[in-house]
This record gives sequence, structure tokens and C-alpha cells, in this order.
Amino acid sequence: MDEALLRSLTPRVLAVLVHRGADFAAAEDAVQDALVEAVRVWPADPPRDAKGWLVTVAWRKFLDAVRADTARRRREDRVDEEPAPGPAPGVDDTLQLYFLCAHPSLTPSSAVALTLRAVGGLTTRQIAQAYLVPEATMAQRISRAKRTVSTVRLDRPGDVATVLRVLYLVFNEGYSGDVDLSAEAIRLTRQLAAAVDHPEVAGLLALMLLHHARRAARTAPDGSLVPLAEQDRRRWDTTAIAEGVEILQAALARDRLGEFQAQAAIAALHADAPTAGETDWVQIVEWYDELARLTESPVVRLNRAVAVGEADGPRAGLAVLAELDGSLPRYAAVAAYLHERAGDLTTAARLYAEAAGKAADARERDHLTRRAARLNTLLRH
Repeated sequence: MDEALLRSLTPRVLAVLVHRGADFAAAEDAVQDALVEAVRVWPADPPRDAKGWLVTVAWRKFLDAVRADTARRRREDRVDEEPAPGPAPGVDDTLQLYFLCAHPSLTPSSAVALTLRAVGGLTTRQIAQAYLVPEATMAQRISRAKRTVSTVRLDRPGDVATVLRVLYLVFNEGYSGDVDLSAEAIRLTRQLAAAVDHPEVAGLLALMLLHHARRAARTAPDGSLVPLAEQDRRRWDTTAIAEGVEILQAALARDRLGEFQAQAAIAALHADAPTAGETDWVQIVEWYDELARLTESPVVRLNRAVAVGEADGPRAGLAVLAELDGSLPRYAAVAAYLHERAGDLTTAARLYAEAAGKAADARERDHLTRRAARLNTLLRH
């Protein structure tokens, strides 16, 4: 069985059923039944038109469910209009699924799960493993999301920004279980970029590629985090960097700047520097200014304080940091880094320990703890 083919066809077949009038929940169930049938039949008798076969079988599964439903009388007209078997239409309605799965009525976690199931073609078990939750919990989450969107009418253009936020959430989950969610997010964003001409879609794809290119260098052999400045840049994926930069340049040329394009521009400047010391921090600060204007995000301003500290010196960075809310996530970590750069090792060690105590991620906590221990060792000697 070609699992990649099945996963790529899943959203297109689902979109055909929804386009024909099936409600989302029933259509998704029918497609899953058709996939099970394909796994049983295809090894011995592969179809010439895989998509057409799946559409025909899924539609029949849907009709069987409709006929068995207690509301059969209200749906007889739809049953009588069964299209004749044959090649599936060439129109791809997958874009509608993106908007449906990222509907504002869903919570972010439900939107992500539904996107991975309906558009990504992942099984409930795979999604549950990726998010480290019981399969039954994920099944309930997906079922609730399906019920919610089954009543949604797609009679107006969807919100691209919401879709992009969902895909970015998927990307940031990284890797766990047997599903690489970062790679999956890149695949889905490529699919979206092929379906919709929007500079922010291109910006998000570029950002993902540029971040993903550094993945191999982010961890040491023992699994510990390696900060950007200390990474072995020979391990960066230059092919992904080149593609990301090319996509970004084409998006920026359209002069419709958005937050993902600005983030990608910052990532591109890091990727372009042969060494950490050659990073163009002045230009990075300028891009953070643009990003802060676009988002008004306090987290962006926190990252900008680091960039200012690199461009104009740690004291300048600390002055910017002093204007921000000290309860921000990673505030103590940024303050520790800038104090260390400024030579105040006592304060830096205390702040690294404080940041470690607040870190939710185990690897980040270990990294900050080691930073504090290293400085305390230096202070003792």
C-alpha cells in the first residue's frame, strides 16, 4: 500500500463529498470507511484511478449511512441524486477543508487535531501519539470538532490568517511518536500555497523551511539544547535555506508585509550569517520593529530586547527589557543572558536558576540549569 498516496488523497476525497452536500462528520466517517476498504482491496486489485475509486466507495458508504438514518425521509432527494460512477472531478476543494478545520468556533487544540485528521490524513492514534494523550481522549476531541463544523456553511471566503495560525501551531509541536509534525506542517503548508495565492502563506512556508533547516544542529548527541550562537552551521540544511529565502524574496516583492514574512526575514538573516559573530543584528532589530508594529506582541518585544543587546550592547538590551512586563514567559532567561553579556555573573546565575524553575519544557529547564551551574562554578573560582 502506498500510504503517502492515501494520505494525499484523503482531503481531496473528503472535499468532494462535502461539495456534493454531505455534512462534514458523515463525510469524514465515509472516507475513513473507504480507506479501510482500500487497504483490503488494493493490494490484490489496484484501481486505475485511485481518487475516483475512493470517491465512489466513500459516496456509497455515505449513502448507506443516510439510508439507515432515522431522518431517511428528509434525505431521500439527496439519495436519488447519486452521481454515476466514473472519474472524479478535477476541481480540488481541499482549500475549503482548511477553512472548515480552522473555524473560529473551534479551540486551537481541536482545530489542530481536525486539520491533521481531515487534511493531513493521519489516524486518530497517530495524532494522539504526537500530542502524548490517550487515543480515546483524542477521539473525543476530534468527534466534538466534527460535530461543531458539521453545521458550518462555507458560503463566504475563509480566514487565511486563522488557517496559518493553526498550521504554525502544528509546526511548533515538532516531533514525537511516529509522526514528525514539523514535516507534516510543511507538507500541508505547501499544499495550501499551491491552492491559494497569498504572500503570508508563502511567508509561513519560508519561515518553516528556514527554521526546519537548523533542526539537526539544535540538539547535542545527549539530547541537550544547543543555542543558535553555538550551533554547528555545517549541519544546517542549505537546500532548505535556499528554498526558504527564494520563497520569501518573492513574497516580500509583492509589498504586502505580514507577520510571517517578517519572522521569516529574521530567520533568513540568521541563516545567511556564516558565523554567529557575523549576524546582521542591526537589520534584525529593524525587522523586529516591523514585527512589533504588525503584532503588538509583548513576546516580540522581548525577543527584540535580545537583538538590541546584540546590536548596541547588553546595557542597551537591558534598558529595553526594563520597559517590559517581568511576568512574560522567558523574561528571566533573557535578563540572565543580557546580564551575563554585561559581565554581571552573579545576577545572571540567579536569573538563570529562576528561569529554570519556570520553564515548562524539560530540555529548556536542563539547559538553563546548566547555565546557572556554569556561572556559579566560575564565581567560586
